[in-house]
Parts: sequence; structure tokens; C-alpha cells
Amino acid sequence: MTSTPTPDRRRAAYIDWTRGIAVLLMIEAHTVDAWTRQASRGSTAYGYAVMLAGFAAPLFLWLAGVSVPLAAAAGIRRGLSRRAAAEGVVRRGLEIFILAILFRLQAFILSPGAHPVTLFRVDILNIMGPAIVAAGLVWLLFESTAARVTAFAVLATAVTMATPIVRNIGSISVLPVWLQWYIRPAGDNTTFTSFPWIGFAFAGAAVGVLLTAVREKRSERRLLAGIGITGALVVAAGFYASSLPSIYAESSFWTTSPTYFAIRAGVLMATLAVMFAVDELVSTPVSALQLLAHLGRSSLFVYWIHVELVYGYATWPLRRRLPLWGTAIAYVVFTLLMLGAVLLRDRVVERWRSRKRQITFQYKEKPV
Repeated sequence: MTSTPTPDRRRAAYIDWTRGIAVLLMIEAHTVDAWTRQASRGSTAYGYAVMLAGFAAPLFLWLAGVSVPLAAAAGIRRGLSRRAAAEGVVRRGLEIFILAILFRLQAFILSPGAHPVTLFRVDILNIMGPAIVAAGLVWLLFESTAARVTAFAVLATAVTMATPIVRNIGSISVLPVWLQWYIRPAGDNTTFTSFPWIGFAFAGAAVGVLLTAVREKRSERRLLAGIGITGALVVAAGFYASSLPSIYAESSFWTTSPTYFAIRAGVLMATLAVMFAVDELVSTPVSALQLLAHLGRSSLFVYWIHVELVYGYATWPLRRRLPLWGTAIAYVVFTLLMLGAVLLRDRVVERWRSRKRQITFQYKEKPV
């Protein structure tokens, strides 16, 4: 019996759903941080909420890495050369980095009491853009599946193992301050740093290379099952390693520890496998999954508009004034608002495109 060909991964449902989960976690992270009152921040429930929110950024960066080989492979299918396909990926990374700078400018204008130094603040887009560029170049440098997977895995491991060391290298201080912010934390000026965060993109790229290599649905099932099992084993290994004495002179489990990186990477792998299993079980996606896919495909749009709404003037009366249960209710309402904004944007864009097609058709039909 011939296996069913795998679907076009440019729009693989389970990847969109996984990215949609990242969007939900991102909104939760920001609403909990911005709106929960101080008196509720010492509770166990708040701690769990923060821990759950902590998976948003790794998931976004990991999926950005997964998308690099998928996008490059899509370019090859369109007839592009390997170099041209990689250039397309690199351009996308540069575009995201430029958007990061524009986003900081917007935040400076719209946020109450913003200081000019915040224009140089390093946020997730500042890391994601260069990570995509680097992953695109690595994809171009190696040609075989085995070489690419090995290269990305080695880079991910090297980044996370070097993080505790890099954070404490004194010579970094001779670099320009704005460059130091991309390497190690500097208070509120660095929400993210290259070490260890770029490692998630490399780890995701290794998985993306494997996804592009499968040609049949049966092979895809085996691959995703293997990814899920490997993810669970990586989580178990991470927890075991965390119980052992650290090999580093200075390291923090929650920030620089390679063991926590492994735990999170394993969870991300298992999450993708679970969403693929859901895709296999659901012949016709229910409305909730379709809406989740909408959020996933619009992750950059949601990120762009929601941060300033959460931290800016629009919701300033809620700033650190809600009990945790109140934040939970506000989170649900706000998430529905973001979903409505996505659907409205999609409708406006579709109408504009339809109008443009109609005008083009009328122009072509007009006799000369």
C-alpha cells in the first residue's frame, strides 16, 4: 500500500496550532506581569502562572528555527537555487530585526514615562531576527540532512553550555554597551540575550530539517513520534542533571542552566508531537483549533499590537491592580479582543485583495 504524501508544510496545521499556543502563552505572560497586584505575586498560583508563561519565548524562537528549513525547502520547490532560497530566509531575518527597532520606537512614543535608552532595549525580535539569519546561513553551508541536523544540534548545545561562562566573561565589558546587551543581561535593557535564547532557534532548526526530509505520511508519523519520545527523554535527562552538582562556578537554574534549557527544549518537542497527534485524530478541525491557527499565523501582528495595549496608556488603570483571579478574567477578555482584531484584519485584507483583483480584471478586459 502506498503511503499518503505529506501535506504542504508551509501551512501544516499542527505547526500553526503550536504557534497559536505560543501566542496564548505570550499574552498570558504579559497580562500577568502587567496587571497582577503586588499582594498576589507571592502566591503559589502566581508562581505557576509565571512558569507557564516562561515557555512562550522559547516556543516562539524554537518555531522560528523550525520554519527556517521549511521556508528554504519551499523556495527550492518553487525553483529557486539553494543560495537564493537561503537569501530569502536571511532577508526575512533582517526584516524582523528592522521591525524590532521600529517596535522599540513605537514603544517609546506610546509608553508612559519611557526613557530614550529604551530605544536600544533588546527584546525577543532583536534576538529572533539574527537567529533566523544565522540559521539560514548554516542551512546554506551544509547540504545533506545529516550534516544540517548535526550542525544545528551542535550549535544549540554549544550555545547553552557556553551561557554560564559567557555571562561572566569580564572582557565583554570592553564591547560597546549596546552590543553587551545582546550577550548578557543589563537590567531592564535586556529582556532577552543571545545566550541562551538563540540556542532555541538552532534546536528548532534541527527539527525543521528533519521535517523537510520526510516524503510520506507514514514517515512523518514515525518522525513526530520519535520527536515526542526524544523530547520526553530530554526532559527526564534535564531533571536528572539538575539534581547533580553544577559543573560551573556560577550558574542559575532559571536563567543560565543548560539543564533548564534541556527541559524546555524537550517540552517544546513533545508539544509539537502532541499537536501532530491532534491533527491526526481530528479529520475536520473544530472551530477552536481553526481560531488557534488564526492566532498562530498572525503571531507577529498580535505581538505588535498587544504589548502596547497591555503596558501602555490604554490599560494603565489596570496596571498592577488586579488580584490573580481578576487578571485571569481580564486575560480571557483581552485574548478574545486580540482574536477579534486578527479576524477583522483578515477580513479587511481579503476585501482589499478582492477589490484589487476586480480592478485588475476590469483593466485587462478593457478594450484597447
